[in-house]
Amino acid sequence: MFDMLSGGFGTIMLLGLLGIALVAVAGLAALRDTSDDPMSKLKDQVAASNPKRADRSAKALRRAESNGFAGLEKYAKFLEPDNEKDLSAARQRMIQAGYHGKHAVRDFQALQFILAVGMLLVSLLVVFVLMPEKFQSMPMRAAALTLPMLIGYYGPRRWVERRVEARKEEIISGFPDALDMMLICVEAGQSLDQSIQRVANEITATYPALGEELGAVSEQVKAGRERSEVLKDLAKRCDISDITSFTTVMIQAATYGTSITDALRVFAAEMRDKRIMRAEEKANILPTKMTLGTMMFTVPPLLIILIGPSVIGIMNELNTSNISGM
Repeated sequence: MFDMLSGGFGTIMLLGLLGIALVAVAGLAALRDTSDDPMSKLKDQVAASNPKRADRSAKALRRAESNGFAGLEKYAKFLEPDNEKDLSAARQRMIQAGYHGKHAVRDFQALQFILAVGMLLVSLLVVFVLMPEKFQSMPMRAAALTLPMLIGYYGPRRWVERRVEARKEEIISGFPDALDMMLICVEAGQSLDQSIQRVANEITATYPALGEELGAVSEQVKAGRERSEVLKDLAKRCDISDITSFTTVMIQAATYGTSITDALRVFAAEMRDKRIMRAEEKANILPTKMTLGTMMFTVPPLLIILIGPSVIGIMNELNTSNISGM
């Protein structure tokens, strides 16, 4: 079988498979669903009322109405989990990574499959056609065929995990500043909804993820949703304890009729103190992290300097005694 694959027939077959895979990828990229957007009227109204904020409003809507690849609709049962709980968890993970499309899970699974198959085809081409002399042993062939496929499959998953961690770090870093700006807006006489919208516009340049989340809250409230439900969705999307505490405080203030200004002032001061504590914690951990590096790069040279002459002297004495004994 290996001889057949390494011959001319194998070359034609592998090139044909590779061409089919490339054509399939190009076809999937071209088959974008161009059906009417259910939120297009709302976006058009927002753009018409304030053209300068058209692009920002479209971004604030989070591209949640994106229809993904229309050509993958027939493979939805294969690409998406059958269990509703698993599907909801997968969608939540994609939202936390910043991919808010309606079919983000399906497109992600398709990307994993396409990359895995594509990397397998490329490795087959390299191992059996381009450089068969480099992979004579079976372990090397197995590794060359398996590792690229695993990288193609698990690479996107690792990318999503890193995106989730980076977005959470960005939101945590910018949230105290957003609360201070929100407090200033509320004390100046603006409502909470207006303050959230203003803060979203101002903080997007520094913390895009946080600005996007707050902008989504503002647009959903303007669309007619209850503020408490929107804030609960914000806490669920971000999955950060600080955001969850903020939503709880705002909902309780609105429910019991307490002052939002006082609640924001106390909570903003708490978030500032918490950020200082996080900075102090990182500063206290730094010496511990440096200890290992210090030991690795300081102790061996010191031992060589201190013990080296003694070891050389002992070896010379042993050599001299051996020569004398002979």
